[in-house]
Amino acid sequence: MEQEQQRPYFFFSYARRDFEAEDAFVNQFFNDLRDELGRLLGAAVRTEELAFRDTEQLRLGDDWAERLATMLGRSRTMIALYSPAYFASLYCGKEWTAFRGRVRRHHEDTGELVPALIPVLWEPVGSAELAAEVTRVQWVQPDMGEAYARHGLRALLRTARSEAYEQVVRVVAERVRDAAARRLGELPEFDLGAVRGYFPPPAAPEPAPSPGMVRLFIAAGCASEAAAEGGSDTGGWYGAKPWHWAPYYPPTRPSLAARAQQVITAAGHTTTLEEIGPGLGEKLDQAREDSQVSVLLVDPWVAGNGRYRAALSEYDDQNHPVTGVVVPIGSNDPDGEREAPWTGVRGVFRRNWLRRSDLEHLFRVRVSQESFDNDLTIMVTVAQNKLMDDNLDWGDDGGDAFGFGGDAFGFGDDGPDMPGLTIPAGPPGRPRPPGPRHGPAAARHRPDPAPNEPPGQRRGQDDAVPLRGDQDDDH
Repeated sequence: MEQEQQRPYFFFSYARRDFEAEDAFVNQFFNDLRDELGRLLGAAVRTEELAFRDTEQLRLGDDWAERLATMLGRSRTMIALYSPAYFASLYCGKEWTAFRGRVRRHHEDTGELVPALIPVLWEPVGSAELAAEVTRVQWVQPDMGEAYARHGLRALLRTARSEAYEQVVRVVAERVRDAAARRLGELPEFDLGAVRGYFPPPAAPEPAPSPGMVRLFIAAGCASEAAAEGGSDTGGWYGAKPWHWAPYYPPTRPSLAARAQQVITAAGHTTTLEEIGPGLGEKLDQAREDSQVSVLLVDPWVAGNGRYRAALSEYDDQNHPVTGVVVPIGSNDPDGEREAPWTGVRGVFRRNWLRRSDLEHLFRVRVSQESFDNDLTIMVTVAQNKLMDDNLDWGDDGGDAFGFGGDAFGFGDDGPDMPGLTIPAGPPGRPRPPGPRHGPAAARHRPDPAPNEPPGQRRGQDDAVPLRGDQDDDH
């Protein structure tokens, strides 16, 4: 195949300092990954079609920047070898930004998001020091192993942990194969030298954005209803109102709704709370329009009954990408009844039930008391990440927004301005919420209370249910 017509399966982006320091290891990974990919694809694909790497395929007399740009625009995927040296490299930043922009342009043109930018952790890096846009692309997944996630691929090679190393190579090769099969759109010619990359990051930190708003909606039983039905779950789980619901044993105060608000406010956000009812979909759409994310707290014992079924079924039939759902499991439900409510939950969430194990973490069922705080924090963070994608001003033609002809993604005089969040893998930190979408007026927008909203109380009181946060909060 002529060089000019090549569409390599992966472009190998790495830091020269890593190659010079550990050239044998960098070479080994490149060769092993190429060989494993060749094994997966079969003999019909020639070796020279599998990968592009500058040290192997730049010829005497080639304009190296032009050649790199051409291959960035044609390669089906890009392997980014993450390390401190990688994020200190100007040209690694240009390569990463250009390919990320290509993925975004394809998404804008086709509606298809192809995971063609594939990070590989060569050495551990501190996510707090990375550009926000970089932290949005996850570089660890469960099937890569704990040792890789903790120490990086270079450490596995240096310590001869062959089984763990081979597992990572296999997973990365499979990701390349799967992403390449979806055929990412090619990029027209561009000047790589003119690309202003996301890293190295600026020396001065950017100002922290305003706190975000998280709207909580609850569907739960009441003590009077439970008593009328003669159920065994009447003693302490429910109160006079749905937001008094305390599903974990022993029933504690504050209620689950108040506990959710404590978790969210501890992360630096403000909340509202109201009962789920007719018009839920419109409220979720309005929240998204106002740059707010939403979380539904759903009691599995009432999810399928007449009071909430219509609203929850309507939610399930619609697309609400910045809304999460939490369905707790009671810690002391009678053994014979522990499975009883889930038929109703599956019935009302027919579509979302299939997402209950997704890594996206926006639909969680059987949430235990021990995992509730962490699950909720991750859910809010994921929803805010998606909201930031939603809030990006991508321009009229899509070109500027994807990093090829404007300021938003790496060209021009101004730096990238894309606040982002990371998904905490362990105890959550303080995720940074998105800024206002429509200027100062929107920043202070507070939705009008619904007719069935509970009365507002201040934070810190027992069983308090703050509707809008403290009145002097800047949303």
